[in-house]
Amino acid sequence: MVCILGIEGSANKIGVGIVRDGEVLSNPRATFHAPPGEGFRPSETAQHHRQQILKILTQALSDAKIREPEKEIDAIAFTKGPGMGAPLQVGAIVARTLSLTWSVPLIPVNHCIGHIEMGRLITGAHNPVVLYVSGGNTQVISYSHNKYRVFGETIDIAVGNCLDRFARVVRLPNDPSPGYNIEQAAKKGMLILIFRLIYATTKNFTYWSSFWQFTEFRLIGN
Repeated sequence: MVCILGIEGSANKIGVGIVRDGEVLSNPRATFHAPPGEGFRPSETAQHHRQQILKILTQALSDAKIREPEKEIDAIAFTKGPGMGAPLQVGAIVARTLSLTWSVPLIPVNHCIGHIEMGRLITGAHNPVVLYVSGGNTQVISYSHNKYRVFGETIDIAVGNCLDRFARVVRLPNDPSPGYNIEQAAKKGMLILIFRLIYATTKNFTYWSSFWQFTEFRLIGN
């Protein structure tokens, strides 16, 4: 049986997960929430991660009932990128330290591929075509010729980035997340705008930047 400990800290969330043969044994995490109307700054986010990482690590080992990690953990995985440099560094340093202390292999993981592989694990999908939507990416991805291939992507800003900016303009709380709070507010409102995506011949798409600029003008400019 293979047991892997993974550390993710590419943005405002720091988490430690332990997986044994496809079974998630533990997955505690902590999120840095900026004040309403503000985004999370790399330095403040990294400070949050430094304050939380050891508590999260201890909780992950406890939840997974790992008493002798140097004997029970087979490898350490960590998010190498893409992401915010300062927060990423926190996870990388802890991962390298654990790898040396426990004498186990260190596995750097691409953030985007990590999202896809997590989805494959949970759903059991073998070779899916994926719509990957996050704060920094909006892409259509599939596995082709022994690697993940991007078949189309946004050519302005990501959907998550657009939602985060919108939430800041209307000063919605960042706790638990801007997107969730937008959804809850929308349930109480009415539809005032219908939009469409514009597709290019390369299968890339755009719109989000224009949508963001329009809403900012309507909400701030007037």
